[in-house]
Amino acid sequence: MVAFRRWIEHTSNLLHLTVLLLIPVLIGAVTFVSNAIDTLSFLLFPPLASGTYTLFSDPEGRYASPYRFILALTVGALCGLVAYGFTAWVHGPTDMAIVHPSSAALAIFLAGGATWALDVEAPSAFSTALLTLVTGDVEPVEYVVSIFAASLVIAGVFALWREEFYERRAEYLYETVRGDDHVLVPMRGDGEVATRTAFFAARLAAAHAAGKVVLLDVLPPGEVVDGEAAGSDSTPNVPVSETTGNPAADAAVERLESTAHQLRTHVGIPVEVVVASGDSLPATTEAAANTNSDLIVTPYEEDRGFLSDYVRGLFGGEYDTVAFRSVGSEYCWRRVLVLVARPGDSAHAMIDFASRLAGETGSVSVTTCISAEVERRPAETKLANLVETVNGNVETRVSKSDVTAFIDANAASYDLVVLGSSGDRSAASRFISPPTFERIREIDCDVAVFDRGL
Repeated sequence: MVAFRRWIEHTSNLLHLTVLLLIPVLIGAVTFVSNAIDTLSFLLFPPLASGTYTLFSDPEGRYASPYRFILALTVGALCGLVAYGFTAWVHGPTDMAIVHPSSAALAIFLAGGATWALDVEAPSAFSTALLTLVTGDVEPVEYVVSIFAASLVIAGVFALWREEFYERRAEYLYETVRGDDHVLVPMRGDGEVATRTAFFAARLAAAHAAGKVVLLDVLPPGEVVDGEAAGSDSTPNVPVSETTGNPAADAAVERLESTAHQLRTHVGIPVEVVVASGDSLPATTEAAANTNSDLIVTPYEEDRGFLSDYVRGLFGGEYDTVAFRSVGSEYCWRRVLVLVARPGDSAHAMIDFASRLAGETGSVSVTTCISAEVERRPAETKLANLVETVNGNVETRVSKSDVTAFIDANAASYDLVVLGSSGDRSAASRFISPPTFERIREIDCDVAVFDRGL
């Protein structure tokens, strides 16, 4: 189920599944009605099926208009009716099984001219124009009426699906839009870095009404927390209104509460503090479980030029994780650059986080880099699908350059760069080509590295 949920977050997969499941149901329903009504011709279905596919396969495309769909099919059929009548007037009555060449030519000419003039050009219009000439036992006028009625039903279903589901798919399908509002922050490393990381987490959480930040400090094994033995499996919450009787724990609470007060004052978000004892990584994940957190935001750490074991352990774990690398002194991130390599749940999450930080007054630039010009149009479509559900000032950029060169050239124009952890790549791939975040150590911009939890 987890794999399917993440698979369907790809807009292209969602559209393919919709075409596979919904169109047969719609055509089956129309067929059921046609079987009950003798005057409906089976020739109704080919243009309906092709037109319906055009609607649902590209809901934001040129032909994805219920008005255009209905008018194009109906106008095409009317043009076929006019061509049929004109040919019958000129050449006299003919066998309905035989189509006069002039009828076909005139039907296509009229359909092309009429749809051009009405600005409803669509391939299905030409099919209904020709099929009106070969309706068999059904009168051409009845065929035109049935085309109009059936297209009206299909267009109504499409409009309802697009408005109530497709355009709101982020609410139903994208986990980060509905979650990631309880954020755990391990307060590690330098005090200023940890504080900036906490503010970053608070800005993310504050975008949701139920947002909350939990500040965590993990004491080394051998310490005692709230009466619990060192190395115990518990990660007890130390109430800020009480002392534990342990100097190390009390000092940790005081440090955390100082930062918590700043967050409550400047961001206006609920903040809890937790002090744990034991090994850092298991204590962090257990604290996340105990506090019902769904996102971990930790300071970025390196060990001899490589990502630290602690952050590497969080990456690939069960929780969504952001490693935040700070170089500035600001506590707001209004201009955000998001680097996207491929569509999917990670891309949606990064764009969602960026839009939370930028708010209504900021700007988000969603960018992908390509290596050949032939990749530009697919890349533009990919980015358009990704940002369709995002509110705010969002632009898309496709750059024909190496991703590290692009970041080096443009990072100074942004407050924050958001990119993925490359967790979906194999170890061999990461060895041959290190993740982008490991190749951009010297840029004048904050960096947030996102890793999708299991």
